[in-house]
Amino acid sequence: MFTHDEVAGIVDLFGALTHEEAVEALSELAYRRGEDPPSEAIGEAIEAFALVEFESGDDRLLAPGPAAFPELPAGSEDLPHILDVGKRSVDRDAIERAAVERLRSEVDRVTADGDGERAAALLEVSYDIEAWNGTDLSAVRDRLEPIADGTN
Repeated sequence: MFTHDEVAGIVDLFGALTHEEAVEALSELAYRRGEDPPSEAIGEAIEAFALVEFESGDDRLLAPGPAAFPELPAGSEDLPHILDVGKRSVDRDAIERAAVERLRSEVDRVTADGDGERAAALLEVSYDIEAWNGTDLSAVRDRLEPIADGTN
């Protein structure tokens, strides 16, 4: 089992990874630990904003997101040699834009669904994004707060 921060740490080791490369990296580490490959770890890290999906040229890549505190799990130092994937330079602006766009999209969904639990989680993410890149998300919070506290 990998934490969101460990998944982000593995991705951060390379700068960014494709989804397939991230699956391969986690599978390799799980194998070395004698564990089953974690089928949901990447999706859960994306859901939690520990990873952000963004476009880079023709590729869709994953990079550590605003809710991540990247941490390398034991055994991950060998992954660059095992995967034969080099360190990627990433466009931080593209990652930040993707995180903000995804947050706004999630807020639209939560507003329509009235999901108070998810609204509360997204409130926390909004603060993470502001600290991460300085984007003013007070209008987003104004939409989320009534849903999170059940007054919508």
